Amino acid sequence: MRTTQPSGSPLPADTLPRRHGWLPRGSEGLRYRAGVAVRAVAAIGGGYALSGLWSAAIALYLPASPGEAAVTATLVAFVIYPCAVMWVFAMRSAARAWLGLLIAAALPAAVLGWHYFLRSAT
Repeated sequence: MRTTQPSGSPLPADTLPRRHGWLPRGSEGLRYRAGVAVRAVAAIGGGYALSGLWSAAIALYLPASPGEAAVTATLVAFVIYPCAVMWVFAMRSAARAWLGLLIAAALPAAVLGWHYFLRSAT
């Protein structure tokens, strides 16, 4: 015999979506929208920062004239940014997306920090 759940659903309790205790009833849509908003911030802000860091690091060490290096690094950034956006929305959670962006930004940040540390030391 099939019984109805407190939510009025005729489904068994183990097939209903899990709710957190601190969320009011019917707020699954709010939780989903908040997750999308956090991912959008990660994609827009984090992707922009990631592409900017890589662009600056590439422009510093590209063996070309400064103008050509800047243009080439900017073109590379135009590839990195959409890849970062796709990465953010492909991850299972927003925390993993942020972690992936931070790991990808660690190398160019270290290169830029080392470059400016050496420049200020001399």
